[in-house]
Amino acid sequence: MHSLWMLLAAFMFSIMGVGVKFAAETYSIVELVMYRSLVGVVLTAGIIFIRGGTFRTPYPMAHFWRAAIGATAFGLWFYAMSKLPIATAMTLNYMSPIWLALILFAINLWQGKTRFEWGLVLAVLCSFVGVALLLRPAIQAEQSLWGFIGLISGMMAALVYLQVRRLGQLGEQEDRVVFYFGAYGTVGGAIACVIRACLPESDGIIWHTHDLTGFGQLMVIGICAAVGQIAMTRAYQLGKTLVTANLQYTGIVFSSIWGILFWDDKLGWVGWLGMAIIIGSGITATFFDVRHKSLSTYATAKELLETRQEKKH
Repeated sequence: MHSLWMLLAAFMFSIMGVGVKFAAETYSIVELVMYRSLVGVVLTAGIIFIRGGTFRTPYPMAHFWRAAIGATAFGLWFYAMSKLPIATAMTLNYMSPIWLALILFAINLWQGKTRFEWGLVLAVLCSFVGVALLLRPAIQAEQSLWGFIGLISGMMAALVYLQVRRLGQLGEQEDRVVFYFGAYGTVGGAIACVIRACLPESDGIIWHTHDLTGFGQLMVIGICAAVGQIAMTRAYQLGKTLVTANLQYTGIVFSSIWGILFWDDKLGWVGWLGMAIIIGSGITATFFDVRHKSLSTYATAKELLETRQEKKH
């Protein structure tokens, strides 16, 4: 089942998050964005070259908008994280599957389609409840503006997923999607590094020097980000959108486990309950999607058989 690629993506992104947390002690955030993108470009370029593909794309504007919206969403999220408690910022960003469900509902309504998969929407909502229990976000009255910015970042992330799916429907290769996103991210990250160094409160360093530890951290971040992006792109291109979006919440579970292992985080029974809800919701949504596909395949096969029998008579 193609949506299960999202599990690999969530796992790789969680490792990337660990790398970012360690590397942020040495490098600025914009540097990490640039290096993450640069390693991804090199890796996906190698994949394209090995499989004998081409870098030429018939959809340059679609790649541009995917990169522009994605970079803006990423920047807004980091900006919100700098002003809000990290749990609140992450919860707001993880509202993207809910925004995705609302956008798909609006599209169906606009197209006059009455059938909508409410079961999957319920699974997404349950997973979000699990995230809220796990992270227990809090926001103060004076932080409402930053909360709104975090909310917008999640909405824009939902638009990115739809754009990724659209590129897949057009027949674009997932490695080429990741390559162009990384290329835009590398250029944009480099420009951001120069701008940051010119700011009055900056240390004036454009790019920090590397040691073996720092280089290793950057490689982990870049490789995990690239593999995660490829897996996520494949999941959204080939899998069911809402099932894929729901499985995205497993990233919180993986990140919580890394927090326990590396930083001795304590979850408490409410946190463990939230984790159980996320896992249970993901399993339930996947099970019903597989069952639905099996029933659809059976119905199609039965219809073809009946048609053949009618032709014989």
